[in-house]
Amino acid sequence: MRKVALDLGVRKTSYCEVADGHVILRRTVESVRLLDRELGPDAEPAVVAVEACREAWFVHDLLTSWGNEVLILDTTRTRQLGVGHHGRKTDRIDAEVIARALEANRVHPAHVLSPHRRVLRNEISIRRAMVETRAQHVTTVRGLMREKGIGLPRCGTERFASRVRDTALSEADHQLLDPMLEVIELADAQINAADNRLDRLCQQEPVIQLLMTAPGVGSVVAATFVSVIDEAGRFRRAHQLESYLGLVPSENTSGGAKQRLGHITKQGNSYLRALLVQSACAIMQNGDKADPLVIWAKEIADRRGKKIAIIALARRLAGVLWAMWRKHATYEPSNINVKKARLLRRRQPTEVTAASA
Repeated sequence: MRKVALDLGVRKTSYCEVADGHVILRRTVESVRLLDRELGPDAEPAVVAVEACREAWFVHDLLTSWGNEVLILDTTRTRQLGVGHHGRKTDRIDAEVIARALEANRVHPAHVLSPHRRVLRNEISIRRAMVETRAQHVTTVRGLMREKGIGLPRCGTERFASRVRDTALSEADHQLLDPMLEVIELADAQINAADNRLDRLCQQEPVIQLLMTAPGVGSVVAATFVSVIDEAGRFRRAHQLESYLGLVPSENTSGGAKQRLGHITKQGNSYLRALLVQSACAIMQNGDKADPLVIWAKEIADRRGKKIAIIALARRLAGVLWAMWRKHATYEPSNINVKKARLLRRRQPTEVTAASA
């Protein structure tokens, strides 16, 4: 089959086709749809490599419907193919580099999210954006009042607007804050609507209900985990999943030196990683003291400190959720191996640090 690479830009898409190590066709178009002559239903089928981006799923579905085989490239691996080498990086060059790597069989495709999980992820993205907008406006309102020496009452963000309106402030201050409070109230309503839509989607996903039996895991965490992982069978071991989410320590060991571990790699989906860390914090603070996960994490905290323990627990929680999904089993504390933490006492790496995800 023909070997083609596309570099998808905001306004332009670069097309490059190679054969026998030579570029045989280049094109620059404003939309992938304009490549119907080269990649359409009437053209000879091609293997098309596309770097992962916001538009990649649409391009994948379109080109596949035209009869092509589409490979989505993991952006963390494109440098290994030669993209950006020697300080030369343009859409045209990138498309050629990827096309040559494709012909040389050096391309490792990323997982393509299934359509129904894309719907789930989109709803989560919308909810996340509104939650962040509300949090930003709450912070701004508090900052404006602090400038005047006024401390607003502490409360949850969902009750913040009403609490501020009930606070004894001057008429000028209320007028100053009113536009911000209206945005916060609108965000509250939209977040509630998003939660309702997300709940309906979660009810259609038995695996989400399954994962919510784990401690510290609510509907948002479980739904985000499922929307990112998509298929538990993608990973052979829990460690592969933990590495995919950037929760494993980076390593700098060479020349026969002792193992040196550093901060977690922070590769993969940052939002899911942050949610897992938040869940780990909740487990540490409010979890059942008899739960093996809590015991395991607190033994690490006693030896290494709370921050490292929370990151370790987030990593372990990701592996537990993956195992539950893979085995179609609810959370059972008796299945957690508490001995692992004790065994770690005997293994003291030269350097292990953890940063918040």
